Parts: sequence; C-alpha cells; structure tokens
Amino acid sequence: MKKEFVMRGQTASGGTEVLEFGGRQKENKNMAYRIVEFVISPSVMNTDFEGCGIITAGKTALDPVNPNFRQESVIASGFMGTSASQPYPTKIQFIINDTFMITQSLLLTVQDTAASPNAVNWQCRFEAVKMTDAETAATNFRQYSIFDE
Repeated sequence: MKKEFVMRGQTASGGTEVLEFGGRQKENKNMAYRIVEFVISPSVMNTDFEGCGIITAGKTALDPVNPNFRQESVIASGFMGTSASQPYPTKIQFIINDTFMITQSLLLTVQDTAASPNAVNWQCRFEAVKMTDAETAATNFRQYSIFDE
C-alpha cells in the first residue's frame, strides 16, 4: 500500500469538489489519512489571480474567502495572489491541520476573487495512517459528529 497519494484537479471559481475517501477504508481496515500539502494555482498564467481555497469535513461547503478556524470542520485553507505584471506569486499562505485524521469524504471549495475570475488548479497530498480499532472508532465518531452538525 502506498503511504502517500495525491488528489488534484481544476475547479471553476466558486465551485466545490468532493474528495472521496470512502472506498479507501473498505480496502484497508483501520486506515485514516492526514493532509500534508494543499496548494492552489491559477489556470491562466499572466493574468491577475487572487485565489483561495478551503477543505472541510462538514456536510456544507464553507466560504474560502472568509475562513473561520473556530469551525472544527476546517482542515486546510490557503490563498495565492499574482498579477499580470508580476506572474510569480506576490502573496501566498496555506494553513493545514495535519493532525486531523480523515475517514470520510471532504469538501474542497475554491474561488478566484480577481475582477475576471478563472478556474483554480489545486493539489492535495495525503498520507496513510494505520490506527488501532479503538482509534478508528473514535476517529469515525469525531468525523461523523462534525459532518452531522
């Protein structure tokens, strides 16, 4: 079994993707995953880009422009900005809760807040974590409680 894997894609500005983990648990009993990397990037280079993204464990997508870290479901949040005159990143910040054990699907929402928004490229890297039966039960209950809020 691979210890790390990557999910990546491109999502329209304001869109939400489901990051599916359900099938992975059936194959590997007592496995959870933790996020170790989250990045976003513009889909059109040499243009203004003010992109942000958020990954949550809840059943409702959250606003990536206004993240609230008091919400327990927030697992990762970040933003990146470039301008047409300076196509390299002029601002970049990502915050990841790499202690959150993932056993269920996540929601990833992205937005380009520039005047002419474009789709947002994103990539997440996850690491597999083996747990005991007790840890698995506690982790599943915690994520279910957050999802059911």
